Amino acid sequence: MHVKKGDLVQVIAGKDKGAKGRVIRAIPREERVVVEGVNMITKHSKVTATGPRGAQQGGPQRMEAPIHVSNVKKLKDEEPKDDKPAKKADEASGEDS
Repeated sequence: MHVKKGDLVQVIAGKDKGAKGRVIRAIPREERVVVEGVNMITKHSKVTATGPRGAQQGGPQRMEAPIHVSNVKKLKDEEPKDDKPAKKADEASGEDS
């Protein structure tokens, strides 16, 4: 897959064409991704009392549904990621103190 969790993507096909958002979840086995604010569905749930704090709230809930990875295009982030730690000035020049 060409995208992973946290990537900024744009939808290039489907009802949400042109929408931009971050990948919330990647599902490589099914070749699908969940993008925030894209492909919103309404899911209805029952009121349950199985939770540790008592009853869970029921009714309709809006949530994102997965879309196929071929329908998204990876975009470049505005801010660069700092995955690597910065080098010290004396290590970069190679001088011994």
